[in-house]
Amino acid sequence: MSEQYCDIKTHNTFPKILRYNAQNWPNEIAMREKEFGIWNEYTWADYQEEVKLLAVGMHVLGCGKGDTVGLLGKNRPEWVWGEVAAQAIGSMSMGIYEDSLGPEASYLINYAETKIVIAEDEEQVDKLLELEDVTSIKHIVYCDPRGMRKYDDPRLIDQEKLKEIATDALKKNPKLYDELVDQGKDDDVAILCTTSGTTSSPKLTMLQSGPFLDHSLAYLRADGRMPGDNYVSVLPLPWIMEQVYVVSQALIARVIVNFVEEPETMMADLREIGPSFVLLAPRVWENIAADVRARMMDSTKFKQKMFEWGMKLGIEALDQGRRSKLADFILFRALRDRLGFTNLRSAATGGAAMGPDTFRFFLAMGVPLKQLYGQTEMAGAYTIHRGDDIDFDSVGFPFDNAEIKIINPDEEGVGEIVSRNSGMFLGYYKNEEATKEDVRDGWMHTGDAGYFKKENGHLVVIDRIKDLAETSTGIRFSPQFIENKLKFSPFVAEAVILGKDRPYLSAMICIRFSIVSKWAEQNQITFTNYTNLSSLPPIYQAVKKEIERVNETLPEAQQIKKFVLLYKELDADDGELTRTRKVRRKVVAEKYADIIDAIYEDKPEVHIDTMIQFQDGSKSRIVTDLVVETMDGASIQTNKAAAE
Repeated sequence: MSEQYCDIKTHNTFPKILRYNAQNWPNEIAMREKEFGIWNEYTWADYQEEVKLLAVGMHVLGCGKGDTVGLLGKNRPEWVWGEVAAQAIGSMSMGIYEDSLGPEASYLINYAETKIVIAEDEEQVDKLLELEDVTSIKHIVYCDPRGMRKYDDPRLIDQEKLKEIATDALKKNPKLYDELVDQGKDDDVAILCTTSGTTSSPKLTMLQSGPFLDHSLAYLRADGRMPGDNYVSVLPLPWIMEQVYVVSQALIARVIVNFVEEPETMMADLREIGPSFVLLAPRVWENIAADVRARMMDSTKFKQKMFEWGMKLGIEALDQGRRSKLADFILFRALRDRLGFTNLRSAATGGAAMGPDTFRFFLAMGVPLKQLYGQTEMAGAYTIHRGDDIDFDSVGFPFDNAEIKIINPDEEGVGEIVSRNSGMFLGYYKNEEATKEDVRDGWMHTGDAGYFKKENGHLVVIDRIKDLAETSTGIRFSPQFIENKLKFSPFVAEAVILGKDRPYLSAMICIRFSIVSKWAEQNQITFTNYTNLSSLPPIYQAVKKEIERVNETLPEAQQIKKFVLLYKELDADDGELTRTRKVRRKVVAEKYADIIDAIYEDKPEVHIDTMIQFQDGSKSRIVTDLVVETMDGASIQTNKAAAE
């Protein structure tokens, strides 16, 4: 399999592989972007030309080896061209999440001493121009000129103007670009990739070209791609796994990368492309599963019965290690086509744990879903399920370039996961202390708790060690495990399990507004907004039934005894989630301390009077009373007595 891929020893940087592809397959499609309903195609020759002009233009502007080029915007071809162009001149690329607020962008730009930022459009330029405490930026290259005439900041330069500067430089020295690319080495730091930052501000991992490419090749040996395969890019490009799929794997294996028009058109665009493989975060898979179930609410009774029958047949067959031809005929074939999954040879999820129920849902459907596990520091994923050896609770086996150990195991074999592989990061940028803390004797200490299954050798990841908790009665539990079970429900968008040092487990839940609102309309329940809807008794009862379903699958001591429906969704802009949508538990615990105290002080409700701020800067006051709902038959008094 590896013989069909580019020789990364000879072509040991991203720009060198791009040049090789453009020389040998200039007219093959490398990228597509949907704009105004039309798929625009870019060949490898087009890709190379765009990168060449951006690279030479930035070189003329004075950007070079050791400098940092920031990238800010949605997933677009220009984003990738800018990244590879930065590496062509010896600079480091740094992706900034396009929905980052000013302080977040300011922190990263100052931290990396970013010299040039390539910004998508007026919205992102506005964000940059408002950063008064940023002094390192010398130039802001904007890709979309619409709305830009009113600005007169001397740092602003149109992408087309930059290309004109490059064209003039290349007339004087036609070999300039090749000379710059040839200077690149495999041990050059190519990417400054942000960590998720669940506990603090994100760190920047230094990833070198050669090791990153070598690790990507190991991934391809574990889960192969073919030239001409289609991938649809929907996860944020600053995330490490999108870097692997869109940049390095696409270059090595000549995969066609497709960029959707807008996040809202993702599923329609996915169906048009019919990708060969996909990578989606657990939250996206959960949303798709929830949307399928929500659509069934709008269907006829006959279709609902057929759906339930088909799912039952599919799950039963899955449990027996086979596929149901009847379920495929009456349900799954049409469902895969509807979702754009007909041509899938491989599908993956990573970045966070996925609940077994969601996993089983897609496998029963015939989606070849596999779980990944990794860290930004390790160049992304380094474990995967192999072939048909799928275990819902595990993340599979390590790649052939990776090693994994469990250290300090308890009597059940659960300990900390430590690992190393050929793509391992050089260290944290300008943070040697943090590097020494996480990397000891050449091993990355992940901070995750896990174990190897004795029966099949699969790695099982339980939760972050710091998040594993124990009730005051001595009951150990994993909040993430229970939360994932809850999020399989179409009604539950987010859940936070409480119970550390408390007598019993409770939950704070955010409803999935798009689906719950539709359900409310069907049941003639009137409401005004999210806050109002989440406070209504029928909604509480509907969510209560979903919790009862989950409780039936848990030991009695780990069952949820009480819950509240939050008045707003957890939001990355409020610091409650990371940009990769992981819960910042410490922030949530501090911010909602009054609600948590009310739950455990046996109050029937808690009064809320607070201000929330929207992304546009506007504010809204929320005044409401949250009901603290107790599950039927919850043995709370028994638990309290045990605690005493």
